[in-house]
Amino acid sequence: MSLFDMSGKVAVITGSTRGIGKAIAEEMAAHGARIVISSRKQDACDAVAAELNARHGEGTAIGVAANISAKKALQNLIDKSRESFGRIDVLVCNAASNPYFGPMAGITDEQFRKVLANNIVANHWLIAMAMPEMIARKDGSIIIISSIGGIRGSTVLGAYCISKAADMQLARNLACELGRHNIRVNCIAPGLIKTDFAKALWDDPKTLKNATAGAALKRIGEAQEIAGTAVFLASGASTFLTGQTIVVDGGQTI
Repeated sequence: MSLFDMSGKVAVITGSTRGIGKAIAEEMAAHGARIVISSRKQDACDAVAAELNARHGEGTAIGVAANISAKKALQNLIDKSRESFGRIDVLVCNAASNPYFGPMAGITDEQFRKVLANNIVANHWLIAMAMPEMIARKDGSIIIISSIGGIRGSTVLGAYCISKAADMQLARNLACELGRHNIRVNCIAPGLIKTDFAKALWDDPKTLKNATAGAALKRIGEAQEIAGTAVFLASGASTFLTGQTIVVDGGQTI
């Protein structure tokens, strides 16, 4: 059996109707997992779930809408996932917000709070909700999608970078707390990936050239190039790995 086999596992993935989250959902389904697709709009969730069911067999995926800023919505996501599939083996905290692009001096209090609430506090809520059954079963993998912004400074993405650095520490703390229950908690820190979320950094050819000039591979990444790392962290291939941040950035930070 492949170390990367996810047969029998159930993965809940936030922000999975497009971009990195959708790519992770597609790859985990291809490796045998059942998938809970989640984003803010139910019709978008249903559409992606239908794609996965058509490709991998009926019953592979369901869609459950949830706004990460609403604690009740996240609890409903966890409850519906358990009702539908009976368990949660893998939790991928991918959804995030970045409502402001510019220097820290210009961000409003409301914008700053939104970044911290959606990118840190919502992850804390969701993990706490999924944790009890993983503890009872003595098995589980939690993956937080962070960013290379969490390990370097920025003149235009300051609040976002702060939140992503906090996600790395959240993973380390939880890895210490949950390790005795055989639950692993890790982060993935993508570099510049061609998604709608990062469009401001790649849409203009000049901006893209500047953004990738320092990368060893000299190019932007694709969403599916993050998905393989997520499968690694969710599967038997990484059972002795916890509390880590894996940087997947084409050599941008080396």
